[in-house]
Amino acid sequence: MLIKQMSVFVENTTGRLAELTRVLANDGIDIKASCIADTVDFGILRCIVDDPEEATKVLKENGFTASITEVIAVELEDRPGGFADVLEILAKEKIGVDYIYSTIRSKEGAAIIVLKVEDPKKAIDILLAHDVKLYKMEEISNMSHVK
Repeated sequence: MLIKQMSVFVENTTGRLAELTRVLANDGIDIKASCIADTVDFGILRCIVDDPEEATKVLKENGFTASITEVIAVELEDRPGGFADVLEILAKEKIGVDYIYSTIRSKEGAAIIVLKVEDPKKAIDILLAHDVKLYKMEEISNMSHVK
């Protein structure tokens, strides 16, 4: 249930993010979810792609600094409190959330959120025990087909 996330350092210059996404597109790599945190000089693009190893390799070959981290993808009810329900489960078990972002695609009536947590394996066990739907990498990779 762990999802491989790619993190890429991106210089905060005009066109650099466009170059990064074009490199991925030219290699046939699809971005399924993403977020970017920036400072004055650089940003960190965190994203879920259909082939993180290949994406990391091709980006490094094109002068980018990229790495892979493990995250989890959680389905939430698309209603007020749906997100709070999942976060409260984690908080009660003293599992901190480092950051979150949503996917580009989701299911009807549901949102899919990517979470980076302090203890992903423990978080997975706890969420599954509470009947929270978690996504596998293959499901994320096929998200264009999720209805």
